[in-house]
Amino acid sequence: MVTKTNCTCVAVRRASQAITHFYDSVLEPSGLKVTQLSLLRAVRRLETAKISSLAETLQLDRTTLGRNLTVLERDGLVSITPGDDSRMRIVTLTEQGCEALDRAAPLWDAAQARLVEQLGSDRLQTLREMLSDIEALAS
Repeated sequence: MVTKTNCTCVAVRRASQAITHFYDSVLEPSGLKVTQLSLLRAVRRLETAKISSLAETLQLDRTTLGRNLTVLERDGLVSITPGDDSRMRIVTLTEQGCEALDRAAPLWDAAQARLVEQLGSDRLQTLREMLSDIEALAS
């Protein structure tokens, strides 16, 4: 049973945990968590990504990003190599990483479709707009 709360922060955190759990369960056959999928997609978009660019794109601090990248590198999904500057690290998607993204894509599409079916596209669009407005509070 879900306990109702008047605290917006608690409600949003609970919803965040619930949506993460939902996506993770749908993505389970791919072997990826939604956080890993999002990171791999960002690396693919940027093609050859500096860790600082990835952190900015994903709005993650470098420490959190580093921990996540260590797991992906260990699993052979990304390669991390030195950049031109000794302080710079470059992240690239491996062939295994591309294959993982290809396996996960239809599952992610299915999760999206279930949300649209359950909540409706108008409500989801309103939710995304509201979340953007909340994000802007921190800016």
